[in-house]
Amino acid sequence: MGTPLAVGGGGLAGIVVVIVLLISAFTGGGGLGDLGALQDQSIGTGQPPADSAAAECQTGEQANTREDCRIVGFVNSIQSFWSQALRGYEPARTRFFDGSISTGCGPATSEVGPFYCPADRYVYIDLGFFDQLQSEFGAQGGPLAEAYVLAHEYGHHIQNLLGDLQNAQRGGTGPQSGAVRVELQADCYAGLWTRNAVRTGFIEDLTREDIAQALDAAAAVGDDRIQERIQGRVTPESWTHGSAEQRRNWFVRGLTIGNLDACNTFRGQI
Repeated sequence: MGTPLAVGGGGLAGIVVVIVLLISAFTGGGGLGDLGALQDQSIGTGQPPADSAAAECQTGEQANTREDCRIVGFVNSIQSFWSQALRGYEPARTRFFDGSISTGCGPATSEVGPFYCPADRYVYIDLGFFDQLQSEFGAQGGPLAEAYVLAHEYGHHIQNLLGDLQNAQRGGTGPQSGAVRVELQADCYAGLWTRNAVRTGFIEDLTREDIAQALDAAAAVGDDRIQERIQGRVTPESWTHGSAEQRRNWFVRGLTIGNLDACNTFRGQI
């Protein structure tokens, strides 16, 4: 059984998502606003049936007015990018949940937040986390903050395909540990997708404000920020995801340099 990898213990502002349905069926509803349509559903590859919620997400206008359609568009964009950027890419499936869920890595609850399970190659998205990112972690939120969370988890899928995910078990904890290096590489991969998001055809434009949303989200889930909020002090020796500065820096590295090698966090100091 694999170990799950998680992201962390405004308006559209120029993002226009174009929905091209490369994903499988999901239906349903719930008490999560537009996101309720995604609860307990999976998306992957293939066309959704005509009566599914996904079939309703056909236009950029819908993606700009409905959060569920926007999330679908981001997932499509991320998968499209990696199918072009990584030879032999195998699409991951995404499962949305609220509360608790059974996975190939064992049972999980919303306390874990979004995570990737290497055992079944699913990205699991806790639908309540997007609000929690603002209410508990202090992020400003926004569409690209949501996209960052998704792209980070898909970054773990890339690591699994490339054989790098196992490095998370090396070196215990701390700013230079294997666990932190794996998380920072996933942040770098999120930046790499952001750099190429418009080219996928699913997103029409990204502004500086959009990028600022993603950077703010990455910093908000830094170990030091979380520790300061919860325990009132910072203990670097227990870090597992990296500091706010590290997470921002590696996202920016993927965004600005724009290649896989630039995201190699397993060389030198990080």
